[in-house]
Amino acid sequence: MKALIVVDMQNDFCPGGALAVSGGDELPALINPVMDAYDAVIFTQDWHPADHISFADNRDAAPFSMFEADYGPQVLWPRHCVRGTEGAALHADIDSSRADLIIRKGFRSNIDSYSAFFENDKSTPTGLEGYLRNRGIDSLDFCGLATDFCVAWSAIDAARLGFQARLLQSLSRAIDLEGSLDAALNDLRQHGVTIA
Repeated sequence: MKALIVVDMQNDFCPGGALAVSGGDELPALINPVMDAYDAVIFTQDWHPADHISFADNRDAAPFSMFEADYGPQVLWPRHCVRGTEGAALHADIDSSRADLIIRKGFRSNIDSYSAFFENDKSTPTGLEGYLRNRGIDSLDFCGLATDFCVAWSAIDAARLGFQARLLQSLSRAIDLEGSLDAALNDLRQHGVTIA
């Protein structure tokens, strides 16, 4: 069985949002028509508390600077996807009625979460793996925002966990922070993720 994982199609990641990815608002029209080809559709949603560790303004630091968290290097982002806000809401044009499951991530104050499977410590699970295995799903296609962060981390973790993983690159958009897109694509290939 095959699932489509739609990553972080939220207002704050689309043009006009707090952490806008160029072209993000083009994706709903591309993703919606392919949903029916899958046995399941799973959405992820960044869902941060206001005091989140990754917010630059919580640390009086410049956005996109780095610091060393307990679990490793952490990018400091502009404040985004604060739970319950319009910025955290799914984009109005994405067909969320087709979602079998919505995984909310990054809701713990002291750890960020890019992957749909694990927090950034790479060990605290979100529960998605168990859900997929219980449904007999072994093949996963990934799309959404952003290719070089949450989409890539999710696909790599899927491959590590033994799922067939494929990035739908034309249905994803990247931040491309200082070469992060090329680095992510190389990382995806090294972990056995197919790039379609």
